[in-house]
Amino acid sequence: MIDRITIDKILDAANIVDVVSDFVTLKRAGANMKGLCPFHDDRTPSFIVSPARNYCKCFACGEGGSPVGFIMKHEQLSYPDALRYLAKKYGIKIEEKELTPEEIQSRGDRESMFILNEWARDWFKRQLWETPDGKAIGLAYFRNRGFRDDILEKFQVGYCPNSKSISLSEDAIKEGYQERYLVNNQNEMEPRLSIGTGLSLKRDDGKLRDRFYGRVMWPIFTASGRVAGFGGRVLDAATKGVAIKYQNSPESIIYSKRKELFGLFQARQAIRKADLCYLVEGYTDVMAMHQQGIENVVSSSGTALTTEQIHLIHRITSNITVIFDGDDAGIHASERGIDMLLSEGMNVKLLLLPDGEDPDSFARKHSSTEYQQYMQEHQVDFITFKASHAMEGKKGEPDAEERLIHNVAESIAIIPDEIKRTLYIRYASLQLSIPERLIERAVNAQRDKNQANAQGGKENTIVSPTAQGGIKGIEASITQMIIRHGEKVMCYIEDEEGKEMPLTVAEYISLSLKDDDIQLQTSVYRQILDEAVERSHTQNFRAEQYFISHPEEDIRNLALELGPDIVALSRMFEPSAPTTFLEEEETSEASPDERLDEIVPNLIASYKLSIVQKSLQDIIEQMKRPEVKEDRETYRSLMNEFNEKSKLVKELAKICGARVVLK
Repeated sequence: MIDRITIDKILDAANIVDVVSDFVTLKRAGANMKGLCPFHDDRTPSFIVSPARNYCKCFACGEGGSPVGFIMKHEQLSYPDALRYLAKKYGIKIEEKELTPEEIQSRGDRESMFILNEWARDWFKRQLWETPDGKAIGLAYFRNRGFRDDILEKFQVGYCPNSKSISLSEDAIKEGYQERYLVNNQNEMEPRLSIGTGLSLKRDDGKLRDRFYGRVMWPIFTASGRVAGFGGRVLDAATKGVAIKYQNSPESIIYSKRKELFGLFQARQAIRKADLCYLVEGYTDVMAMHQQGIENVVSSSGTALTTEQIHLIHRITSNITVIFDGDDAGIHASERGIDMLLSEGMNVKLLLLPDGEDPDSFARKHSSTEYQQYMQEHQVDFITFKASHAMEGKKGEPDAEERLIHNVAESIAIIPDEIKRTLYIRYASLQLSIPERLIERAVNAQRDKNQANAQGGKENTIVSPTAQGGIKGIEASITQMIIRHGEKVMCYIEDEEGKEMPLTVAEYISLSLKDDDIQLQTSVYRQILDEAVERSHTQNFRAEQYFISHPEEDIRNLALELGPDIVALSRMFEPSAPTTFLEEEETSEASPDERLDEIVPNLIASYKLSIVQKSLQDIIEQMKRPEVKEDRETYRSLMNEFNEKSKLVKELAKICGARVVLK
């Protein structure tokens, strides 16, 4: 449990630009920042970060939030764990007792699995560095490959013994970790993603054995540094007759091989600084390049490159150099990844090492200076790469040039940016000595083919909640005022002793509604109003910051949706969007703060007017019923009520004016 004072310290310290920049490369856009959205397949920057308001929002998919809300969504953490994440980032100490086994389980499946993986990482490290077998077998493997101790520590590698007397599974149970998180369990919600880390396998006799026994181990980190899974390699002496040298953690609710990049956690800052990412195949390739002083490198962990992995890189940089082995398999692997990268808007270069070499082996044969020089001199664009390898060994074949044009055109055609496509067509013409019109014609034909095969879809539109109209629409506008200005003093009233007392916007709204025995009809709106009133005079209380960092998700989302920067930011994307009453008020000459004493009463009057109008309509419907018409007493009573409320409608209409009627 984190106390309120500590929560406030964390929320005050957390800066949205700092937090988002850990995962997304942001560029200045006026008073705001923008970048590629980390929550959906974003090819043109639609993710806006507002430093002034300390929150963010994507105007394509709608995701966003305060710093704590962003971390909750991006890292899939609970509210308390997102606070812990930010506390660690900003060096804020949280006093918490050590978790008991029961508490470990109560933290939820995902959190329990992360905790267990982090314990397992430390267990593997102890086996590597502190046990005789670990030193003689595991550590010897890494040192024989030339890795320094600081690199081994940087990637937190470890070792899982092949021993009957030493077992991770047994030690984990002794430490209080639950068997259900050690093995894999069926997930009814998503059968493909199991619950459990898979660190252990259950034998037919019910006993557990370690999945990774006899392997050196690499923890696989999320971008924020949590251990999502592991990769293990059988040692060289044990690889004879083994078809699969490497083994990964099974797919689970916290780990999916296609969604992770080995080394991203260690490389993130270097990628951002260099504005370039190197992509290699294996774990040791990444480590070897770090040892050579090249830290902006990640690995696809031996899998074919996936769209999800490209998105992880693209959020940080648009520039990527793919490094593959210099054999035929490496060349084919490079060709498969080129089009995927281009279709995601990446600027792609290729680097092939000499035949028979990989980044790890090549590093062992060259100095750091030689290694970096080779990389600088041998990077080529995808057109040069395709041209050199498509024509190699095929000169003299009558259709070789034609196939090359179509091959290059296929790649250029999937580039989403028109200007970039045009530049590549021109460049390809110069590089291949082929008329530009031929390449352009081939590209256009391929684009027509791609579009014919693609399935179209309607674009999503953003609809302001205050444009809903009626009572619900006005309630949204009132709630918007509470979130934007709830703590601000609107006027002063006298108490019983004749002293002037400040009345905040939230308090004024609450008292105005209670005067007529009215309450907001939507429960979440009522909760926001009640909490704003309760905290109105709390020191340093800001309604906006409080609600966009609220523990309850529906309130956080609503506060973000109604946040004060949303209208201004959304106009960057929807310049013709209609304005609501509240938006019209804010675009007038006086600022909203200066006109609270006019805007808020008008809103309340408009809300009451809508309620009374609905009540009048209900009365009319009742009076139409035959049984009511026959009951003179009931009919007369309804008529009197109708007359009284009609007078009230006229009075409220005078207060509201025509423009407060929301459509």
